[in-house]
Amino acid sequence: MNNEPDNSEDTIAGTCFITESDQATPVRLVAADSDESWRLDFSEAQLAWLSRQSFNAKPGQIAWIEETQDAVVLVGWDGKDNLASLGHLPLQLPEGDYVLDNQVTNLQLIGWGLGGYQFTRYKNAKRQPARLVLPEANDGDLIVNSTVAVALTRDLINTGAQDMAPSHLQAEVQALADTFEASCQITVGDALLDNNCGAIHAVGRAAEDPPCLIDLQWGDETHPKVTLVGKGVTFDSGGLDIKPANAMRLMKKDMGGAATVIGLAYLIMAQNLPVRLRLLVPAAENAIAGNAFRPGDVLHTHKGLTVEIDNTDAEGRLLLCDALSIACEDKPQLIFDYATLTGSARSAVGAEIAAMFCNDDDLANAVSRHGNSHDDPVWRMPLHGGYNHMLDSKVADVVNSAASPYAGAITAALFLQKFVSDTRWMHFDIMAFNTRNRAGRPEGGEAMALRAVYGFLQETFAEPNSDTA
Repeated sequence: MNNEPDNSEDTIAGTCFITESDQATPVRLVAADSDESWRLDFSEAQLAWLSRQSFNAKPGQIAWIEETQDAVVLVGWDGKDNLASLGHLPLQLPEGDYVLDNQVTNLQLIGWGLGGYQFTRYKNAKRQPARLVLPEANDGDLIVNSTVAVALTRDLINTGAQDMAPSHLQAEVQALADTFEASCQITVGDALLDNNCGAIHAVGRAAEDPPCLIDLQWGDETHPKVTLVGKGVTFDSGGLDIKPANAMRLMKKDMGGAATVIGLAYLIMAQNLPVRLRLLVPAAENAIAGNAFRPGDVLHTHKGLTVEIDNTDAEGRLLLCDALSIACEDKPQLIFDYATLTGSARSAVGAEIAAMFCNDDDLANAVSRHGNSHDDPVWRMPLHGGYNHMLDSKVADVVNSAASPYAGAITAALFLQKFVSDTRWMHFDIMAFNTRNRAGRPEGGEAMALRAVYGFLQETFAEPNSDTA
């Protein structure tokens, strides 16, 4: 068997996909069944090979059949259409080129692409992922662009805060704008006050790298307007209400909402989706210095509402409130915001599901459906108006954090809703980080609810005969 990589063919867009190879080893999914009828597809000699490897087609199992110079990789499969079908293979199979021996879905191929991800900014990879010949029958553009979008999101989250300050996020979005010929306006530091963004300014004013609001716009102005907003707290010390050390350890990921909308914006533009896209990223480091904002301070926001600070560690919603108010000005058809906002959401749905709040039932149901079909789970939580009393302030229009220990994710979403006008709006409270390794989902930064929302946007706006349909 010769399965050395065919270096004459480069990978596609830096993924672990290739267009062709003369030395590719076939990979065949084998679906387990109760009567083991899958065995009928193999000869006695081949079954002997499988017996020696204890292969019984359980999901995730890998076995090799070798006869003379030929080889086939068998992969146990549960018959489901998900990332895990192929997601474990790029870093489990030996380095080399592979080709699928049976037809698979776009989602399963995206799983291969995501399973080949490795974060190598600070440490070289121990090996290269196995490369897969991208089947011509599948939507190669969608598969590659989805893989690149998620990898971009993961890279941004995994990068240490010293290399991912607000100015670095500016550079990332500017580079995205340059790639897709989009406009990009950035408001930095005290200029935020001139734009009535007192909340964004307050959160980041104590940091050496000043806060900013990044505003990218792309697409035909006549197309439906879709606006993405992402929380960009590049590191969260908690401010004067400082976090304990164990709670601060992963706070480089507190810009996970910003990273996710940047990845989603990449996918929308790479797929040339017929929408008028706006990307708003309020970015700040929640640092501690003599000019840090304090509990009891009252902030003036873009919408005109005053906010009393109960807790400086409830800072993400302060970035979002100004950005959401700005997002509503040009009356978009849809607004999606993403944020690593509350521990309460993690208590409710855990680290592997995106908590979702929405002011429109049809929108919520549609995105939930796409979350299921794209193996990108979301779970709707209630915008229970009865809890608004917990946000009452005696000295301002609203308090930023409820004193009650109950319903923290809901009250955070209710706070944001006060800054959203009559627009269909969806808010994601996400972990943005895998706490364990799973097939197609390595431990580390993660794009949650990205593919679910893109699937909805594609279904809603892509023309029937377009390349993205």
